[in-house]
Amino acid sequence: MGLCIAMGLAGCSNKTKPMAAAVVPPTITDAMMTTVIIPKVPAPLTTMQLYSLKKDSLLKHLMLEQSPLLTDSLGQTIPAEWVGTVNFGIRKPNYVIIHYTAQDSIQQTLRTFSLARTEVSSHYVIGKDGKIYHVVNDYMRSNHAGAGKWGSVTDMNSASLGIEIDNNGKEPFNDAQIKNLLALLDTLKRAYGIPTANFIGHQDYAPRRKPDPGPLFPWKVLAKKGFGYWPDQVLEPAPENFDAALALRIIGYDISDLNAAITAFKRHFVQTDSQPVLSPADLSVLYNVYRKY
Repeated sequence: MGLCIAMGLAGCSNKTKPMAAAVVPPTITDAMMTTVIIPKVPAPLTTMQLYSLKKDSLLKHLMLEQSPLLTDSLGQTIPAEWVGTVNFGIRKPNYVIIHYTAQDSIQQTLRTFSLARTEVSSHYVIGKDGKIYHVVNDYMRSNHAGAGKWGSVTDMNSASLGIEIDNNGKEPFNDAQIKNLLALLDTLKRAYGIPTANFIGHQDYAPRRKPDPGPLFPWKVLAKKGFGYWPDQVLEPAPENFDAALALRIIGYDISDLNAAITAFKRHFVQTDSQPVLSPADLSVLYNVYRKY
């Protein structure tokens, strides 16, 4: 019953003893924003049917929970017993990962997210008209980031909120999308205490696999509002002994493939080209950004 309340799912019995208050994501309060809605997606399964199936599967698993079988160095069984408690929580997001959909329409993206076989999702999707679709509860883990590394984080799905923006990767993001994205980010940052540095792109986390949100995304606009960093207007040259690879690693990039890391950095912070070569001007940008971390 507690699980049903926490997830806010329909169909849970109300005959059992009341549990703790429901945990729900924050409401976006910006009066200028389009109302947040949950998409109604047709066959094969609606969103609520999928939630119901996930809930039933998880509930059955939790009801059968047992303590692990432990043995000591002599092979003797160590006494252990499963004892349930209501005093627990669910994950709190600490990052926001921004994507573009690279699909033909918002309808195609929402349908993709509704099909179990695709195994992909995101917490939010922003359409070209600025409408925001809330797809996964903020406290739940969505499948949006995949394999990658940022700092010490290698499972970004478990630590982040994913925001997809309806964009094919070849066109500028429009004003309605960015205006409502900023309002959404402000709500999420205040609700979960997400640090300024932890607003990044999919390309930053998975530079060998992903190019989004790409060089057309207005990171400078976001940085002015406190969502990520941006280089200062006046830059000083990087020192002669400046270690660019170390600076990239300190920012968060996985430098096991240095060329991919440089390309991702330039897509985010330079945006005039994404060649895996750091010019003197690029090094000045890197030196400036690195000093903010």
